[in-house]
Formats: sequence, structure tokens, C-alpha cells
Amino acid sequence: MNLHLFINWSFDAEIIPGYRTPNWYGLLFVSGMILGYFVIRKMFKQENISNDLLDKLVMYMVPATVIGARLGHVFFYGPYWGPEGYFSHPEEIFKIWEGGLASHGAAVVILLALWYFSNKAIHKPYLWMLDRIAAPIAIAGAFIRLGNLVNHEMVGYVTDVPWAFKFLHHDCMNVIDGQYLCDWNDIPARHPANLYESLAYFLSFGILMFLFWKKHGWKRQGLVFGTFLILIFGFRFLIEFLKESQTDNDSMVDISTGLNTGQWLSVPLILAGIILVIRARKKSSEEA
Repeated sequence: MNLHLFINWSFDAEIIPGYRTPNWYGLLFVSGMILGYFVIRKMFKQENISNDLLDKLVMYMVPATVIGARLGHVFFYGPYWGPEGYFSHPEEIFKIWEGGLASHGAAVVILLALWYFSNKAIHKPYLWMLDRIAAPIAIAGAFIRLGNLVNHEMVGYVTDVPWAFKFLHHDCMNVIDGQYLCDWNDIPARHPANLYESLAYFLSFGILMFLFWKKHGWKRQGLVFGTFLILIFGFRFLIEFLKESQTDNDSMVDISTGLNTGQWLSVPLILAGIILVIRARKKSSEEA
């Protein structure tokens, strides 16, 4: 007999009932940033880098993450045109509290911000900076995906695995005065793709911290950051096979190529990570 042990997920993202802000997504987003701050603070302390520079880094990273992630969602995933598109309602671009953040967009703007910071503020090699920001970004990403879980977004395909989630707010269309009135039996069970990604990023954070501290990865420029790219975007590539398309643009790509937008955007980052790891290991061998 096949037992279906589905998880009925009805978690409300509102912290205060009736108010869209503050919400759990925002709280988890900020919590991830704070944890990342303390991780990189420990790294900077090891090399006697002043807290003033760390504070300046935060001033670069927070806006870069939020702006990049939001613009990534807008330009990579849309929708752009039509009565509901961003070009028709540009004010919607600023409503980040409603969700809609893309890690690929965040990656692009963060890389640009860190390049400027490493050259103009801390005066260190670019890879030196990237190696130290990798683990903090991974832990922040894990908390952001937990935020997607509480928002009932970025869900997976319908499945009958025992740990499947029934996302009430995602699949129930019978909503009156903010109350979801669907019968749980009418809601499909799905892969909790958002939770998969969160756990994958927590695992990546552990591996990166082990590599940085226990294996002295900080001594080999590019090794930690290259591993970060392989892990984070490798997991993203694989989990996308289980994730429901988030936009019509994604659906079109699925039909024509078998890969969606998120996967295509992950491929060059994974390849860059492989090149960085090979380069770091080769350089280490030559110096030994």
C-alpha cells in the first residue's frame, strides 16, 4: 500500500495579521544578511582588517544584493509587456516585499560591486575578496529560500513523494476576504523545491567554511569562490528540473531546449567555477 504523507503547508507570511509588512520573508532575508556579516567579520579579523572597511563593504553588498536580485527578476523573468507587465506598471519593480528576486541578477550586481570595492576601498586582489564573500552569500541565500517557502513561491512539480508539500496559498483559488477556503484533498502535492534549495545552500555553506578554515582555502585565491559557483549554481541547475516554471518565459524555453532560464544562466557560472578551481589547484601544485 502506498502511503501519502503529505505536508499541508498553510503558513502565513504575515507577521501581523492583516498587514503585508513586516513579513517573514523580509525577516528571513535580513537574518541571512546579518549571519553573513558575522561570518565575514571573523574572516576580516583574522587578517587584521578594520571594522570600518567591513562596514563599508556592507554598504556595498546590501544595495547590490537587493537591486541586483530585483532587476534580475524583472529582466530575466518578466513579464515585461501587457496590462500586467512591468513596463505598464514600473512602480511594481520597487515592491520587493511581494517577492520576485532572482539570484542570477544578484550575482551580476554583487560581482560588479565587489570589483569596485576590492579596487577602490580595500585594495586587495579581486579573487581575494570573492573568496571571502562566498560563504556569507551562501548562508544568506539559504535564508532567502526559506523566505520563498513561507511565501508559498518557487514551488516544485506535482509529485507523490512522502515529503511533498501542499502549498495552500499557491494552489487554492477560492479566496474570500483573505481566507483560503479550499479542501486539502483538492490541492496537489508538490516537490518543496524552495526547501531543497535552502538545504542545498546550507550544505554549501558548511562545505565552503570547511574549505576556507580547515583546508586553508583562503591561501589559494579562487579556490573557495570557484567551489561556491560550482555548488550554488550546480544545485540550482539540478533543482530546476523539479521546479515549476515561474513565468511564461520559462515555459517557452522549456519547450524549445529542455532547459529553463535559470539553468541557462547557471551554466556559464558553473564553468567559471570549474576554471577557477583548476587554476587554484594548479597554482598550488606549482608552488609546492
